[in-house]
Amino acid sequence: MGAQPDMSRDKARNSSGDPEEFRATLIEHLEELRTRLVRSITVIVICWVGGWFAEPWVYGTLHNIVGEAMKSSLPPGSNYVEAFNHFTEMFLFKLKLSFLIGLVVALPLVINQLWGFIAPGLTPAERRPVVRLAPISFLLFLMGATFCWFCLPAGIGWFVSYLADFPGASLFQEPGAMVLFLVKLILAFGLGFQLPIIVYGLGALGLLSAQTLSKYWRHGTVFVFFLSAILTPSNDPLTMLMMAIPLSILFMISVWAVKIVQRKKVKVIENPNFSEDDDVD
Repeated sequence: MGAQPDMSRDKARNSSGDPEEFRATLIEHLEELRTRLVRSITVIVICWVGGWFAEPWVYGTLHNIVGEAMKSSLPPGSNYVEAFNHFTEMFLFKLKLSFLIGLVVALPLVINQLWGFIAPGLTPAERRPVVRLAPISFLLFLMGATFCWFCLPAGIGWFVSYLADFPGASLFQEPGAMVLFLVKLILAFGLGFQLPIIVYGLGALGLLSAQTLSKYWRHGTVFVFFLSAILTPSNDPLTMLMMAIPLSILFMISVWAVKIVQRKKVKVIENPNFSEDDDVD
């Protein structure tokens, strides 16, 4: 009975089977896609302009983190100098950083446009998991970015401390490369913390089982370390460990979440009157 409205809706769309009717429907979808793409690009451009004015504050905040870490970790007798290598780099750096700022700010609105295009073609049962997981995904992204933010001073200090092995050497750092590296690192941690959502989604779709995840947890851990090595822009062991350790913990939590999903499915099969919103002990 639950699938009957969707069948009638699909039947109404293709009642005649006329190719011209199908062509008209396809054109309508393409026009809607074009409209949403234009809206998304417009939002990104507007946020890019806003990011141009917010860039000094973002750069100053990240620069202060690096400066404090340098002061506390720079070996005696060593110098730290920030220098651009080309006269065009200042403008290009400001352009790149403002674009990243605008893209991050515009991303929720772009995702909303994408969801507005996809959602009408999904059934309520298909839309429900996405609506539930979206806030959790956003929270995990914030957790990853925040975790990286608080680890940055320790990570920078650890790398700078190796300058002591080279007495009399000076550190020349390009400000643009430094700040863009930090921004990419923060975004990488935010994306990496989406792993539980991916594992949970695969389990909810039946593509992964809790038994498989528990049996091959060692393989999963290796995959987490491999993923961390790919996502971290520096590819150094310390940064990889900084990401891989919390991701391994989140991976274990996601295995537990998959177990709950599968137990609910078993109860639904055994008792058709069981609601998937009911708690499972």
